[in-house]
Amino acid sequence: MRAFFNCLLFTLSVSAFSQADSLVIVQGKIINADTKELVVARITYQNLPYGNRLGVINNSTFSFPLFDGERYSITVDAVGYASVKYMLDPVEANDEKRIIKDIELHHTTGNPEKKHTAGYVMRLDNLIFEQGKAKIDPDSYQELDLLVGMMKEHKSMIIQLEGHTDYLGDPAKNMKLSQQRVDAVRDYLVSKGVHKHRIKLKAFGGTMPLSHDSTPEARRLNRRVEVRIMHE
Repeated sequence: MRAFFNCLLFTLSVSAFSQADSLVIVQGKIINADTKELVVARITYQNLPYGNRLGVINNSTFSFPLFDGERYSITVDAVGYASVKYMLDPVEANDEKRIIKDIELHHTTGNPEKKHTAGYVMRLDNLIFEQGKAKIDPDSYQELDLLVGMMKEHKSMIIQLEGHTDYLGDPAKNMKLSQQRVDAVRDYLVSKGVHKHRIKLKAFGGTMPLSHDSTPEARRLNRRVEVRIMHE
């Protein structure tokens, strides 16, 4: 019996050691991109692809573990700032089994204190299209209306809508789809009173992915429309 318990304790110890040895800790700060000051934000993280391990932190700093060598997504939301999303991969850990990830936030289009300078690029994180189509989901209208408000407030501003798809699939079809999606965004802005001559369009297809990972989350991040300010 004693031999059995000794064997059990040894097995548990080895298991605990193996788990601790593979554990990676992610830590970082949330920073205002302009002032470099700390920003209190809502930080949500979950494992990929199932999301069965989920956590939420409300702070200007964060620290949490990545279990079992799994990739995680992290989403950062703060009032007055554009939401940002990243993927975290345990292979990026340093020799101390840590990933240091400081995240910078940019003011949103709806913040009147933001100086919108030429060359500044904003990603429309809440812009949603039907899968493989250029039809805008109604849940996207709120973010697009913020862009309309910015254009009406800055009456001389000229923007360029830049469409991107993920890099998988037929390149020609991806290019066409990215063009159709920026066309759809332009048409929405025009329907809200923005003159079409203030909106330039550029389609990139899948030539400029944010990530080369083939996971569903990475592909979703690659499918995006960005707004580049051409003239204040």
